[in-house]
Amino acid sequence: MEMSHKVAIVMPAYNEGEVIADVVEKWTGLLKRAFNDTDNPILIVVNDGSKDNTGETLIQLAKTNPLLIAVNQPNGGHGNAVVNAYKKALELNAEYVFQTDSDDQFETEDFFKLWEKRNDSNFILGYRKTRFDAPIRLIITRILKVSIFLFFGTAIEDSNIPFRLIKGSFLKKLIDNLPEPTPFAPNIFIAVMAKRAGQKLFSIPITHKDRHTGEVSIKKMKLLQVCWQSFKELMAFRRALPGIVKRING
Repeated sequence: MEMSHKVAIVMPAYNEGEVIADVVEKWTGLLKRAFNDTDNPILIVVNDGSKDNTGETLIQLAKTNPLLIAVNQPNGGHGNAVVNAYKKALELNAEYVFQTDSDDQFETEDFFKLWEKRNDSNFILGYRKTRFDAPIRLIITRILKVSIFLFFGTAIEDSNIPFRLIKGSFLKKLIDNLPEPTPFAPNIFIAVMAKRAGQKLFSIPITHKDRHTGEVSIKKMKLLQVCWQSFKELMAFRRALPGIVKRING
């Protein structure tokens, strides 16, 4: 019989060598406290071609931490790493998939705010009521919120937040219906699909902390460029969405 996992926590990592060991310890520690051995909880970290020692650190940690699965891939961008982490969790037959980031900007205990509502929705999304990011990122988040409402008639407080719990069977439908090639910010598309497919829980407040280590992968003008790219991808996605929702709910 194929082994299943009650929950898989998945996260991308890029140049997080200063903090990745602490992050792995925190999240696997939570899994040990919250789940039994028979639940087979796992943490999947996808190293997206880091230029520092992130990949090597993950390989060494995995040798002594049975809950950690380390995946090293060539650099493909944050969105690509997120999708590959999702696919790895589905490949390993995870009943629930929880996605977060590796930059230590979230409190592990907030996981339970989503977990306790797992029977109420197939898709549960947190939101950063107070967000510690650069002003340009906060402005873009507000623009994105308005754009999603205008494009899709859908209000989502924090559509790209890396703090979400998804039922594995539902996640498979979402991944199967993602546009190809993988969008720059696939979590936005996943949130829109889930919302339009009738899922309800999209505003669980969670704590966001200031970043003290690591490297923001998208900066300054490049951030504006990728936002324009995402805008065009969302416009194209708008035309396909009605058919996608039918397939998801079919």
